[in-house]
Amino acid sequence: MSELLVRTVTGLMLVALALFAAALGGYVFAVLVALAATAIYYEWTRIVRGWSLRWQIGGFAYAIVPALSLLWIRDRSDDQVMLLIWVFIITWATDIGAYFVGRAIGKRKLAPAISPGKTVEGLYGGMAAATLLGGAWALFIGLKPAVLVLAPLFALASQGGDLFESWMKRRAGVKDSGNWLPGHGGLLDRLDGMVPVAVLTALAQLSGVV
Repeated sequence: MSELLVRTVTGLMLVALALFAAALGGYVFAVLVALAATAIYYEWTRIVRGWSLRWQIGGFAYAIVPALSLLWIRDRSDDQVMLLIWVFIITWATDIGAYFVGRAIGKRKLAPAISPGKTVEGLYGGMAAATLLGGAWALFIGLKPAVLVLAPLFALASQGGDLFESWMKRRAGVKDSGNWLPGHGGLLDRLDGMVPVAVLTALAQLSGVV
């Protein structure tokens, strides 16, 4: 089985699980988020083993803050699951758009010292995909117009989250955060982009923007 096929199948399974739990909400979604946060912190501690104590403490905040943000968006925002799915779409579309556009036409390196595989064209592709798909979902469901403006900005933040984790792995000398997910590596490798998007969306919701 090709790497792309394995990556796609694993990705679709994760998407289905996330959407199923989000639709049910309640304890099901809370348990899934808690498990994800625990896995993220575990993988973080493996990466920063031997680093200073502040990195250990920072990892706890890195895992718990986006987890609480997702729970808040699901159960406390006016649009509840619809806004949560928008968060998913922005993150997934950014990742997928950057991957395929980067592979197809990527030439200019985005951050060669951190992640040699990422390109400027891939970044633009991810932002475009997030803007189009996130915007389509927002218009279809009737989310606040502000999300149309926030989509490309949050896509940029998602790429920043990806680059941050890549920088950590490069400093630690590891390729992936784990080996749990075939074709993807660890859970942190898949959720690094969602961390800033979840937090920023929760802040936007708390401020009344979305």
